[in-house]
Amino acid sequence: MTGSRPDRAIDVDIRPWATGDLPLLTRLLGDPAMTEHLGGPETPEKLAERHERYLPGGGRGGGEQFAIVVGADRDAVGWTGYWESEWRARRVWEIGWSVLVEQQGRGVAAQAAALLIARLRSVGRHRYLYAFPSADNAASNAVCRKLGMTLVGEVEIEYPPGRVMHSNEWRLDAREPWPTGDKPSSR
Repeated sequence: MTGSRPDRAIDVDIRPWATGDLPLLTRLLGDPAMTEHLGGPETPEKLAERHERYLPGGGRGGGEQFAIVVGADRDAVGWTGYWESEWRARRVWEIGWSVLVEQQGRGVAAQAAALLIARLRSVGRHRYLYAFPSADNAASNAVCRKLGMTLVGEVEIEYPPGRVMHSNEWRLDAREPWPTGDKPSSR
């Protein structure tokens, strides 16, 4: 991944997905470089459908979607979210994230996902949450490690529908304390 490491920590937060976030989603999932590990860019029609699902009340399987914002100006630089999935014959939370290329390598995804996990722990409902990054996506697998997730193994999943993706299965027990002992906080 590209990006530069700042001399000081970057201020990261998440906010609910909003009507004006379609251009951000287009940059995240409509760009071949950004979707290299996800089977390629989505069409404008698919992006518009996804955007509607991401909006509060848009119906993303019992979950929530958020824009990742950074700095004092709260510039939107990515997406993170969670949704209910069926995995190994049980209902679980699944999480995901994506950060614009120019913001990668700065810890933005890990900080945003930690805020999301803190929110998920307060929601309760499911004991486990999972992430399924492509096995060759070193950056997303590193985020899973930073979050204290356990690598269960390699799996074949269908994503996008109709395409088999070789992924790593990462799991976190939402009832266990944070591995570092301190819970992330949002502003």
